[in-house]
Amino acid sequence: MDVLRILIAILLPPLGVFLQVGIGLHFWLNILLTLLGYIPGIIHAIWVIVKK
Repeated sequence: MDVLRILIAILLPPLGVFLQVGIGLHFWLNILLTLLGYIPGIIHAIWVIVKK
């Protein structure tokens, strides 16, 4: 299941974070990072998924 979440995080980083932790601090932070730059959003999303 984590492999699927990582693939989703590469395509849509906030969705990957949402599937892992729901709506919370990491979700909103990931939206901000994705808006500022797509790559930081991906890195944060993968970090959140691997960390849990």
